Amino acid sequence: MLRYLPFLLVLALWIYTFIDCLNTPEKEVRKLPKVVWVIIILLFGEVLLGPIAWLVVGRPRRAPAGGGRTRFVAPDDNPEFLRSLRDDDKKNDDKKNDD
Repeated sequence: MLRYLPFLLVLALWIYTFIDCLNTPEKEVRKLPKVVWVIIILLFGEVLLGPIAWLVVGRPRRAPAGGGRTRFVAPDDNPEFLRSLRDDDKKNDDKKNDD
């Protein structure tokens, strides 16, 4: 069973990159037209050149909108979240005063 593992991993990468290339919008594909990338992935998939080339060169980079890396901000450090809590408190206080 273990001797089939490399073949299965290559096949899985081949299928993943092929589907990823097909699902990527034409405008986001880098360096070559999408059709050429599909052909490269299909022709050179057995030796991993096509899939690796797609992942390194052709696949769009999924960078955050801010241009940098996003990092997790805890709610008590997030000014927008704290502002929303204050607004909610004010609304609740106003409702209590009206009653």
